[in-house]
Amino acid sequence: MLVIGLTGGIGTGKSEVTRMLEALGAEVINADQVGHEAYKPDSESWQEVVQAFGEDILQPNRDIDRRKLGAIVFGDPDQLAKLNQIMHPRMARIVSNQLESLRRKDVKVAVVEAALLFEAGWDSLVDEVWATDSPVETVIERLGARNGMSAEEVLKRVDSQMDRSERLRRSQVVVDNVGDVAKLESTVEKLWKIRVASATESP
Repeated sequence: MLVIGLTGGIGTGKSEVTRMLEALGAEVINADQVGHEAYKPDSESWQEVVQAFGEDILQPNRDIDRRKLGAIVFGDPDQLAKLNQIMHPRMARIVSNQLESLRRKDVKVAVVEAALLFEAGWDSLVDEVWATDSPVETVIERLGARNGMSAEEVLKRVDSQMDRSERLRRSQVVVDNVGDVAKLESTVEKLWKIRVASATESP
């Protein structure tokens, strides 16, 4: 099974590329969904997060209020590091188990979509990393039109993520997303033929 790690900065088209790879036949593991699973009430990671940040972060139904938790950790590197130390290894275990399950089903291609792929150390779980990339001007324009975010808000988000040049340097494939959806689809289809189809064809 070929395992692709898909990452990329905000507004660079990561979700679009994931959807395209799924349409081409890949099975997708989404880090956000894994995070929801890891936060399930009374799970090991749930207990540790509540112990670390207090019961004030809980909703009446005992779910963790991610907005309240976010308000504590974003803007405080020490608190964010504390949360990541709890969550990242447990999420990695869930991802690893899901990949093993896909292998047993004889799946040919799996995609692990994670914005924090490198930061969480999950690149060790994949065979190669693909990073979506767009010029920052395009990202500002895209997020302004889509989410109504100001240029200042977009740049703040971009600056809080891994440096673009480092992300691209550490990736084996850069998926340039500078045009429209049709152009991106064409790019992804070419990459699939070159890097995926040839690697997963039966002898």
